[in-house]
Order: sequence, then C-alpha cells, then structure tokens
Amino acid sequence: MSGEREGPRGLARRLTRYGDAEFALFLRKAFLQAQGLTGEAIDRPVVGIAQTASDFNPCHASAPRLVSAIKRGVTMAGGLPFTFPTISLHESFAFPSSMLLRNLMAMDTEEMLRALPLDAAVLVGGCDKTLPAQIMGAVSAGVPAFVAPVGPMLAGNHEGERLGASTDCRRLWAAWRAGEIDETRLEEAHEHLMPSHGTCMVMGTASTMACLAETFGFVLPGGSSIPAVLAERLRFGERTGRQAVEVARAGMPAPESRITPASLRNAVTVLQALGGSTNALIHLAAIAGRAGLPLDLDEVDRIGRETPVLADLKPVGRGFMEDFHRAGGLPALMRRLGSRLDLSALAADGRTLAEVVDSWPDWTDETVIRPLDEPVAPGEALAVLRGSLAPDGAVLKRAAAGSGLLQHEGPALVFKGLDDLAARIDDPDLPVTPEHVLVLRGAGPIGGPGMPEAGSLPIPRKLARSGVTDMVRISDARMSGTAYGTVVVHVSPEAAAGGALASVRDGDRIRLDFTGRRLDVLVSDEEMAARHESYHPPPAPERGYAQLFARHVTQADRGCDFDFLTSPDSR
Repeated sequence: MSGEREGPRGLARRLTRYGDAEFALFLRKAFLQAQGLTGEAIDRPVVGIAQTASDFNPCHASAPRLVSAIKRGVTMAGGLPFTFPTISLHESFAFPSSMLLRNLMAMDTEEMLRALPLDAAVLVGGCDKTLPAQIMGAVSAGVPAFVAPVGPMLAGNHEGERLGASTDCRRLWAAWRAGEIDETRLEEAHEHLMPSHGTCMVMGTASTMACLAETFGFVLPGGSSIPAVLAERLRFGERTGRQAVEVARAGMPAPESRITPASLRNAVTVLQALGGSTNALIHLAAIAGRAGLPLDLDEVDRIGRETPVLADLKPVGRGFMEDFHRAGGLPALMRRLGSRLDLSALAADGRTLAEVVDSWPDWTDETVIRPLDEPVAPGEALAVLRGSLAPDGAVLKRAAAGSGLLQHEGPALVFKGLDDLAARIDDPDLPVTPEHVLVLRGAGPIGGPGMPEAGSLPIPRKLARSGVTDMVRISDARMSGTAYGTVVVHVSPEAAAGGALASVRDGDRIRLDFTGRRLDVLVSDEEMAARHESYHPPPAPERGYAQLFARHVTQADRGCDFDFLTSPDSR
C-alpha cells in the first residue's frame, strides 16, 4: 500500500475498464466537458474531498462551508477539487449504534479512494466514528490524505453556568432522575446545551480523535481544536486544500507511513495527557491494525502510569475545546510533554513535530494546559485491567472515576442485555444496594450488535434518589467519551463470544482492584467452566451487513474491525 504511484496522474488515472484505455479517457473527457471543464483544468492535479454533510448529522452542519474553503485552497494552489459523498455517521442518529456502521464507512471511504481518479484527498468529518473510519479507509487505500475536522461547538451558557454537550446532558439527566432538579429546570437548560454547529465541545470521542489525527500527521498543526463556527476554521480549510495540492504533485506520503510504532506511542501519550475517550483505544487498535501494527494494551497502561492529565477539560476537568484552542491547542500540549513524545515524527505540513513545537507561539494558558508539576490528575487517565472477567483486557477511565470505588468488592447484579436493563433498572423492587456491582452483558461487538455506548449504566433510580451518585459498573459495551464514573468497559472477550461475562450470575462476588489492575469474579474455575457448558451464543443475523458484521468483527482489544480488513501483521 505504497503512496508512490507510476503512470498518469489527475483525471487520466484509474480509467474505467472498457478494454480500450484511449476510448475510456476520451469518454471521460467528454463527461468533464459536460461539466464545463476545459482541457487546461483536466490536466491539473486532482484533490478529492469526501463530503459527509447530512441532515441526519447536526455535528456536520458546517461541513459545506468548510468544503468550499478547501476547494478554494485547492484551486488557489493550481489543483482541481472534486467533492464526493460517503456515508455520514452521527452518534445520536444511528440505530442501534453508529459503531455498527464505522467499518462500513471505512469500507466506503477506502473503495471510493481506490476507485476515483484523484491524486490526494481531504476527508471532512467530525462526529465520533467518522474520523477513525476515514483514517482506516485512507490507510488501507494508500492514497495521500488529509483530515479536516468540522471542529467543536462553542460552549453553552445558562444562568451563569457554562454547559457542554454531552457531559452536561448526562449530568443534568442524572440530576433529573435523582429528583434534584425538576422537568422545567431540565428543559430550560436543554436549549443551551448545544448552542452552535460542531461536535461535542468537551474532550469526548470527537475531540479526542481529532487531536489524535493531528498527532498522527493527518490534520494541519493546531487544526484539531478550532471551533466549527469560527472564521479560523475556514482559513484552516483553505490551507488544507493548498497543502493537499502540494502532496498531490509529490505523490507522498501515503497514510500508512504516518502510522508507525513511534507515532502510535505518541498518540497514546497524547490520549493520556488529554484525559481522552476510552473509545479512542478501539479506534487506535483498528487504525494500527490497518497499518500492520498491534496496539499493546499493556503499553497503553504503562504510558498512562507515567503521563499526567494536563488538559483541564470536561469530563475530567472543567473547560471546553474553545478554551483548549485559545490556550495554545495541541502543539502547546506537545511542548509540555516534551521528551515523552518522539518529536521526529512528521506533522501534516511536512515538518517534524519538533519544528512545529519550536515555532509555535510561546504563550500558553496554564490554567487550561497545565504544567507537568501541576496536572489535573497525576496520571492514569485510562487504565487497562485484566483478570478472570477480562483475560484480554478491559478499560477504566481512571481520571473520570470516583476514587472511593477503585478498590471494591461486591455482589453482582446482572442485566442480560439492553432490553433487560431498560425494563428493570428503575424498578422500585430491584434488589440493589450501593455495594452492588452492576453488570451488563450482551452489549459487545457481536452481542450489541455493534458495541453500543451503554456501558455507563444509569444509577438505579431508587439509589439515585437516596443520594448515590456512583457505582461500579462493568460491561462488554462502550461508554461515551463524555461520560464519567467508575465504569469498566470493553470487557474482552465479550459475552456473545463466550467470554466469562456470559457466566456471571446475580450474587457472584466481583472484585475491582485498580492498584493491581485486576477485574475478577470470585467463583472457582471449575464452577465457571460448568456454567459455560450451558451457554448458547446468540443466533447470527440472517442476511446483509449485519450478518457480515457478526461473522467477521474482531473483539475490542483488536479494534472491532473486520478480520479480513486488518493486516495479517497486526493479528
């Protein structure tokens, strides 16, 4: 999957196979003339722009203006811009979960990049699953590509309080469930939670993945944090278009070359320093897998132990992405991390990260991007647990967890899927105490299907109304990057794949030992084996993409990608 290409460039590339290449080019030129293009335009380098605007994707509402700015930059640099559509995914508008469709979007992106006559591409996305899907597709296609995130929303404000989606959506909803606020107060705040176009303005999955895309060298320096509605976002788009033409002329670098062991470690270090989303570990494993690299979860944990959380952003801290951008953005954070990063890695503009950091403005707002000796949290933003419940790993967002529950042993209360959870969680007769460990199974990649963001189980209403705000919650699902609490997710293998979670029963003692990085069910191996004998996996879907997904999706520790799309070297 080299980025070096021989033969024709521009619109003379990748001619439709009619058995007569000259006729294929003749016919293509005729259709281009029908678009009003001249022969001079046809000879220019072609930059494809993946368009993900959709009425079902409010986060991408500003994408058309961003695309126009990218096209302007391409034209100014002497290139020819062509927009094309791909699937557009929004977290709140996809049933049962946008994660089910991430691989489909990656396939869509890859195949369009392979099929179209383009010399470079700019991928416009933002909402949680779109950026990883686009990078996965670009790495597999081998076409030089840039990422242009749509950018985060601005923070909301209500009665003197700054609000941010979706962390404050969850906080206010939990307060309403607990009876702390009434429905009128909830609705008044509702209108102020998402005040502009863009992705969630906290360090959720969208912002996390934009920052990691910049770390890998897909986003121009400083471009991951510019709010969606600022003119600066459009100037960034123009610069991206110009840079894409330069790369189109040179033919390098291929996206695969951006994903190296060093850049992968950089991404994990930045993820930990940001206090970023647990979802990022799944996406990083998938992106790495496309480049033939495994994501070592034990190294993720080791880096976490050594890397303090420096970004004071919700849900771990207090601020919002607009604060992070004004504080200096990702290059300022990288300067703080210094020797913890391999600064010889390349940025999207062709400079090394060291050159970017050295030339970046000196001023940094230390209340938002903290010094190493004054962190938001001293380390361990994301921790990896193993044990009898999760032999292949599970993830805890330590920086967003309640410290009083990090060493906890209690009886299990098991929910056998999302329908069971919905039916019983608010039952006043639910046999639950604050010491219980809430267990959700059947919500993993296969069982979900698609591993929905259901891992942050709600506190049972009768406990919430008595003042309980956190409990240990364990599942094979994911949780939103905007969520918080003592929540263990990505338990691997999942229940539907025959993991130990399938055999846990109500009342089993479960021990969370954060210090020892352990997650265990205190039941003998013999008893668990006997229970497993009676386990029956869920039936596979009968047709279509759902069947393909169930048969070929990998587990969370390998990125939930399709086994036939990952490089053999990463397996």
